[in-house]
Amino acid sequence: MTDQTMTQSVKFTPPAPLNTAVLFLVFNRPDTTSQVFETIRKAKPPRLYVAADGPRPEYEGEAEKVINVREIATAVDWLCEVKTLFRDKNLGCKYAVSSAITWFFENEEQGIILEDDCLPNQSFFWFCEELLKKYKDDERVGQISGFNALGDFSINNKSYHFSNFGSIWGWASWRRAWSFYDVNLGLFPEVIRGGLLKGAILNNQEYKTRLSAFENTYAGKIDTWDYQWIFTRLVNRFLIVIPHVSLVKNIGFGEEATHTTSPGSNMGSVEKKDITLPLKHPVVFLPNINFEALVHERKKSAFFPKIIHKIKRLLRWVKR
Repeated sequence: MTDQTMTQSVKFTPPAPLNTAVLFLVFNRPDTTSQVFETIRKAKPPRLYVAADGPRPEYEGEAEKVINVREIATAVDWLCEVKTLFRDKNLGCKYAVSSAITWFFENEEQGIILEDDCLPNQSFFWFCEELLKKYKDDERVGQISGFNALGDFSINNKSYHFSNFGSIWGWASWRRAWSFYDVNLGLFPEVIRGGLLKGAILNNQEYKTRLSAFENTYAGKIDTWDYQWIFTRLVNRFLIVIPHVSLVKNIGFGEEATHTTSPGSNMGSVEKKDITLPLKHPVVFLPNINFEALVHERKKSAFFPKIIHKIKRLLRWVKR
């Protein structure tokens, strides 16, 4: 049963200067980049890593946008070490993002990762910092998520719970966890032959959805990096930390987005709230299947609006 006593809005005051490095993944959207950068600027991380893919020559005007975004993302005016990984040529989402995260963890043992459309509140940074330290050597935990797909969901008055799944809309992790990542899903055939994936995903519909995504990614039909990370977490039985309220809002839904193109998505309607520090830690290390079932139902309810949106986009394209 959920506990609603913790969902009241709180005013967050940083308990101390932030000591954790941040990786900022950007590309071609100055508007969202500016908003996310302002939150990073306010948090004042001591080290900021900025990675950007190269422009696509077939998209008129994109080179100028890319240059503008890079200037925005590196306009640091606080005491901070800035490192950049700017690609001259476009690698695509799959290789540009995955290689940037690998670069980040080659330089940092742990850290926070934000994309240009994931707008966090200030408590997100200190939430991640506290838990990065707490679970640094606990190999059961593989990721700290800042996004809660339900908006709020609390158990036994705790600040967070564990799940088998967790969003990468504002997250944090460790080098030890990312070291298992394989962008090419080399273990996928073995896992499928052994029927092992079925044992890791109990919900049959969720299993079918995930299996299809993994199959298409393995076959090179999807240009992405995150399905490989989900696969890595599952086969290594990593627990994902989910805050009792969402600390991040995705502001990237729209026509220019790479994947979140549907403005009507119910995930885009989730608002962010601050969390109270110090955190109240759970004592049970089990994934909350009730939370996972509710998230699955929420995703199902967004299926038909997404289809309608895709049809409308196709009709607009045909009329051109």
